[in-house]
Amino acid sequence: MSLIEITRGDGPLVLGLPHTGTDVPDDCLARLNDTGRALADTDWHIDRLYAGLVQDVTRVRTTIHRYVIDVNRDPSGESLYPGQNTTGLCPLTDFDGRPIYLDGHAPNKEEVARRHAAYHAPYHAALAAELDRVKARHGFALLYDCHSIRSRIPFLFDDTLPDFNIGTNSGASCAPEIASAALEICENANGYTSILNGRFKGGWTTRHYGQPARGLHAIQMELAQSTYMPETPPWVYTDARATRLEAPMSDPRKNTREVFPPTGPELTAKSWQTEAPLRMLMNNLHPDVAENPHELVVYGGIGRAARTWDDF
Repeated sequence: MSLIEITRGDGPLVLGLPHTGTDVPDDCLARLNDTGRALADTDWHIDRLYAGLVQDVTRVRTTIHRYVIDVNRDPSGESLYPGQNTTGLCPLTDFDGRPIYLDGHAPNKEEVARRHAAYHAPYHAALAAELDRVKARHGFALLYDCHSIRSRIPFLFDDTLPDFNIGTNSGASCAPEIASAALEICENANGYTSILNGRFKGGWTTRHYGQPARGLHAIQMELAQSTYMPETPPWVYTDARATRLEAPMSDPRKNTREVFPPTGPELTAKSWQTEAPLRMLMNNLHPDVAENPHELVVYGGIGRAARTWDDF
C-alpha cells in the first residue's frame, strides 16, 4: 500500500489532497461498523477534478482515508472549531454525528499515537518537503488545500453551504491579495455562490503552513459536492457538472494564442493616437520578446502585460 503520492511540478503552486484516499488498513477496517465502512465523508473525486487544471503544479496526496486518521487535524487533538460540532483527529462519528466504530472498538490514546506516526506524520513530512523545494526555487510557495463536502449537513452547519468556501484562517494564512483574487474569481463565476472564511476557515494544514511573512501562503478551498456530483451514494462523478466547474477553477491566463503586433502604415485601431500604445502592448507579448507569452508574462516570472486574457 503506497501511503503518499507525490507529483512534482516546477511552479510555485502545491496542491494538498488530504481527504481523497479510501484505503483503510485491515486492522482499522475490522473496528468499523457499517456506517464507518461506507466511507461517506470522503472528498470524492477531488483528485480527478483538479487533474490538469494548472500546469507545473505539485500535488501531495495521501491514500489513507480520513476515518483512519484525519491529516487535516491538529495532531494534539485540539478542536479547530471550539464550541461547534466537528470531527477529530481520529474521528469517532461521521459528519451526521453517527458512530463509525463497533461498540468498544474505538481507538485509544496509544492507537491514535500509532496512527499519527504511521500516517499523519509521513504526509506532512512529504508536504513540508515539497513546500520547501518550491520556496527555494521561487522565493515563495502557495499551498492550495483541496476539499469537498456535502452541501447540506445539519450536524455541522445550518442551511445550505455555498458552492465555493475559501478559508484563509481569517486572513492569517496568506497575503490579502491572494485571498482577494480567489474570492473575485469565485464571485464572478456565473451560477455559483461563494464565501470567504465562513463555516470553513481552513483546517490544520492551512493554519500550520500559512506563514505569509516567510513567503509561505496557504488557502483552503472547500467545494460543495453538488457542484460536480450528486451528494448520495454511489457518489458518481458527473462530467457535465465538472466541466462547467472547470472554468472558474482553471488558470484565467491559460491560453495558446500568439500575439504579433501589426507593422507598416495600415491603421488597425481607431486612430494613430491609439495605434501606437496598442502596438507597444502587443509587442510585449511577441514570442521573441515575452518570457512566457501564453501566460501573459513579459519578464521576471510575474511581470504580466495584463492580469488575464480577457483583460488584455
